[in-house]
Amino acid sequence: MNFIARKMLLFVVSLCTGRIEKVLIANRGEIACRVMRTAKKMGVRSVAVYSDADRLSMHVAMADEAYHIGPAASQQSYLCMDKILDVAKKSSAQAVHPGYGFLSENTEFAELCKQEGIIFIGPPSSAIRDMGIKSTSKHIMSAAGVPIIEGYHGEDQSDGKLQSEAARIGYPVMIKAVRGGGGKGMRIAHSEAEFHEQLESARREARKSFNDDVMLIEKFVENPRHVEVQVFGDQFGDAVYLFERDCSVQRRHQKIIEEAPGPGISPEVRRKLGEAAVRAAKAVNYVGAGTVEFIMDAQHNFFFMEMNTRLQVEHPVSEMITGTDLVEWQLRVAAGEKLPLSQKQIVLRGHSFEARIYAEDPNNDFLPGAGPLLHLSTPQGDQCTRIETGVREGDEVSAHYDPMIAKLVVWGEDRSAALKRLRYCLRQYNIVGLNTNIDFLLSLSGHAEFEAGNVHTSFIPQHYDQLFPAAQRPSDALLCQAALGLLLGEKQNTEIYRNQTSDMFSPFASSNGRRFNVLHCRNLTLQLGEDMELAITYNPDGTYSMEVFNVSGELQMEGDVTYLWCSVNGVLSRPKLVILDNTVHIFSMEGSAQVDVPVPKFLAGVSGSSAQGGAVAPMTGTIEKVLVKAGDSVQKGDPLMVMIAMKMEHTIRAPKAGVIKKVFFKEGSQASRHAALVEIEQEEGAGEE
Repeated sequence: MNFIARKMLLFVVSLCTGRIEKVLIANRGEIACRVMRTAKKMGVRSVAVYSDADRLSMHVAMADEAYHIGPAASQQSYLCMDKILDVAKKSSAQAVHPGYGFLSENTEFAELCKQEGIIFIGPPSSAIRDMGIKSTSKHIMSAAGVPIIEGYHGEDQSDGKLQSEAARIGYPVMIKAVRGGGGKGMRIAHSEAEFHEQLESARREARKSFNDDVMLIEKFVENPRHVEVQVFGDQFGDAVYLFERDCSVQRRHQKIIEEAPGPGISPEVRRKLGEAAVRAAKAVNYVGAGTVEFIMDAQHNFFFMEMNTRLQVEHPVSEMITGTDLVEWQLRVAAGEKLPLSQKQIVLRGHSFEARIYAEDPNNDFLPGAGPLLHLSTPQGDQCTRIETGVREGDEVSAHYDPMIAKLVVWGEDRSAALKRLRYCLRQYNIVGLNTNIDFLLSLSGHAEFEAGNVHTSFIPQHYDQLFPAAQRPSDALLCQAALGLLLGEKQNTEIYRNQTSDMFSPFASSNGRRFNVLHCRNLTLQLGEDMELAITYNPDGTYSMEVFNVSGELQMEGDVTYLWCSVNGVLSRPKLVILDNTVHIFSMEGSAQVDVPVPKFLAGVSGSSAQGGAVAPMTGTIEKVLVKAGDSVQKGDPLMVMIAMKMEHTIRAPKAGVIKKVFFKEGSQASRHAALVEIEQEEGAGEE
């Protein structure tokens, strides 16, 4: 290329890249904040949209401009294409970044942006359409020479046809919605007996999530690995791969921990994976960031599963091992630039893990939760540690959206170093106010088989007993730390306690003793699953004796964080201490614990939320389907209702056999957590179970 031609090309590119000076992020939470950070780095102004629930959210605070778009329900806000486009025009944004989820893989939205002269930061609508319909994508991939797995992707959607195809393929089979992703509309049928129930459940969830209940049936590969390849294409027909990620460890078909590169994958298989993914991208003229997902068997044979035509939740691990910023690539390529790097220039270095921190209860089938983040402290971010989040201390994790709190991303020179850093940082991630999966992530990342890289999609159920050990009583030393923290807290507030001699609401009111300045002994009751009493002696030198332990210490403040500098029988430690209401939360590198101070009996109310002899709502949600009516006989485990909460479908089942006496909710109504849903009375003549 001569000098004049080169200058002309650079001039044209500069005109194109100059088109994006302001970008609207049609999303919320963590991904909206992630896009904004890169936009600010590039000097691009950011526009946020928000629902009623997100008025005070982090992504609104970070944006240069923010526009209200409706109620909390996503169908009336973040999924309203007209409202998003109206904000884009009002704000004069040249481009829309859809993030992931919501409208990110919506063909109609991509087309509407194009019609309005707004740049959609994503692939052409034709690629979204072809890859978004799984049956179509299988045919395209097969023609492009990408390995596919046996299945049925036909138009006949009758129950009989789908069931006969499942029998032909052979159980177990995977029932999957042809649209969407994120584990929505996916069920496994292990036998013909359960096929119909799983099919109906998948259809309901698909209708709710994608407004399309067309299904495909595939052979379910037992204990496969879920390996995906990050690809990137530009408007000049070039495409590259940025190596693979292993996302095998999942619950409810949703990823919980990801890593790059895949453990145990040879350079040859890595190259074949990458080249197959690029063939897949080029087959649909792909532009922008995309992910080609494969399932891999024990012999490292891989088969195309689907393509996600958007930026993935787990994209940071690919960035960490390649030294790239994929959001910057998205903005540049969308503005008409060529790919920043050629395939030869993309070098794999080190290893990276991403752990998704969720508001959920792993001990209750990972049931998602919602509530305030009363205390939140995280590890320090640096070049080897990233915290991708959209919440701050005091924010609410809303029941209307996905319960992910943050993504903890780490890098190390090799897999062992990265895994060590992951566990270290997880112990520094401290949350109070709702259940999280942090302790489970520590258990998972410390499992010997995970350390060895022996991962697959059945990892959690296969190692369930080791990952969910029976609850153990905290150590005596930790019990002493909790008691010391309470005592020192009381000591700091001596004057308050002196002026409140009749304070029955003090957590110490249930301990049988007088004020500590005139008493040398007392009993303090603490709860660790059961009531435990500690006999405490106040020693003249300011230390305390608790049973056979000699304890001393002081509280130290660093910013808003309280640390307990303490000695238990001569062993020094410095755990973090959070005391809220009648609960002491202790965090240290050895682990965390929660110690409760019992509420006095005269203050303990009787909860009216439980349903005597019936079923209760496990969390706040919408009643999607009522499957029983008064007078019906049910057996233990029979489905009673289907709830939609936190974007997931939950089947409420009968806790016992009996007759339905009363159904308290209709379809479409909202039920609060612990609300009685159904009353069941025992049939006459039947004995108690």
